Formats: sequence, C-alpha cells, structure tokens
Amino acid sequence: MSLNVLGASILAADGGEGSGFQAPTPEEFYQPLIGSGDWAITRPMVVLGFSVLLIAGFLVLTTRKRAIVPGKGQWVTEGAYGLVRNGLARDIIGSHDFLRFVPLLFSLFSIILVNNLFGIIPPIQYPTMSRIGFPIALTLIVFVVYHAVGIKKNGVAGHIKHMIPPGLPKPIYVLIVPLELLTYFVTRPLTLALRLFGNMLAGHLMLLVFILGGEYLLLHGSSIFIQLSGILGLAFGVVMTFFELLVQFLQAFIFTLLTALYISDAVSEQH
Repeated sequence: MSLNVLGASILAADGGEGSGFQAPTPEEFYQPLIGSGDWAITRPMVVLGFSVLLIAGFLVLTTRKRAIVPGKGQWVTEGAYGLVRNGLARDIIGSHDFLRFVPLLFSLFSIILVNNLFGIIPPIQYPTMSRIGFPIALTLIVFVVYHAVGIKKNGVAGHIKHMIPPGLPKPIYVLIVPLELLTYFVTRPLTLALRLFGNMLAGHLMLLVFILGGEYLLLHGSSIFIQLSGILGLAFGVVMTFFELLVQFLQAFIFTLLTALYISDAVSEQH
C-alpha cells in the first residue's frame, strides 16, 4: 500500500477530533482506480504498466545515439545489461546456450528492479511485487520456459527422468517420484514467487510502521516523550529506507539468478 495513500487515510481517520488511529480497510489496500471487483483496474496495474513504458523509453533514449565513450545514460544501460548478460546468463547457463535467454533474463531483472524501487520513490511509494499476483505471473513465465526448453531438448520422458535422482532402488520410486514431481511443478515455483512477494511486502510494511507511526506519534503525541519517540521512529524509517533499497536490488538479482539456474538445468548435457 502506498505511504501517501495510507498516510492520508490515517489523517482522515483522526479528523482532528481526537478519534485516534483507525486501521485501514481492505478497500484501501485494494485501491481500484476504474471499476470494482475482480475486473477493476487497480493502482498496482497502472504502476506496472508505467514501469514498462519507463523502461522502454529509457532504453530507447540511452541507446539511440550509441558511442564508444558512453554517456551517463548509456553507461547505466550497458552496466545493467552486462551484469545480466555476462554475470548471470553466460556464467550460469554457459557460453553455448546463454544468448537466446538474455532478453528474458534482462526483462525480468529490469521489470522487477524498477517496480521494487517504486516502493521508495515518491509519489508512487508502492512496490508492485508486494501484490502476490505479479510474482506468480513472472514465475509462471519462468517455469513454462524451463519445462518447454527441457522437453524440446530431451523429450517428455527424458525431461521427467532428469527430475528423479539417479541410482535409486526401484522400490523407492513409489515414494520419490511424487515428491520430485511436486518439487519441480509446485515447490520451486511457489518458493520463487513467495520469496519476492514476502520480501517486498515485509519491507514496505516495515517502512509504513516506522514512517507513518513516527509521524502519528510526533503530531498527536500527548507528551514530549511520545513525540520524541515519534522522531526516533522517523529516523529509523530513513535508515530502513536505505536498507530497503539494498533488499530491492538483491531480490531482483536473486529472482534473475534463480531463473538462470533453472534454465541452465534444462539445457545442460546431463539433463
């Protein structure tokens, strides 16, 4: 939920009449902009669409007039692309197969990073990946690619055979095969999505507690000690904002890294 939106709801709830703090309602977290219910266009959807336009515009502007000695914009683009292409795709997937997966990995890294950074950038202040639907959608793309690449390379039987550890006694197959299939089709996708979602949600809620809680105590505290604790909460909020910046980058990097590892597993000769 946006810091701006929740802050406004808190001030409106107080109303200057001493009614005190009131918890936000589910509607305030849902934040529909157009329509209502399951088919509403919500604020996170608009933020995600804006991020795509922002990334596309930035890439076009910084690469339109490429030069041997890059400017600041070209340097940022080349740095991000080089990190994904060389540090993740080539080193993990291998020099033989990596190039065709670079667009996917770079797109994932860019979209996740920008939408994570929106969580601390005014006036948006909303990490899109704190909505579970978006990490799930990205995870579905990753595992569709993973299984499609594995099946194309080894066939359905060979792809499934790779999921089973070699050398197991035949009687144990009854127990191991369902567990391994559950791992590749449920557990891994679930953990990949929940890791991104959980970190972004927890970090955003932490900032909400420190910043809005500190603001409320400072403005509405009944004693000097409560107001001082509000100042302390705001100070912690500033510190945790920088910490959240690091987490936002790491989560984009980790999601892309794990995607490269899964693809590497699908194209490897041992698959």
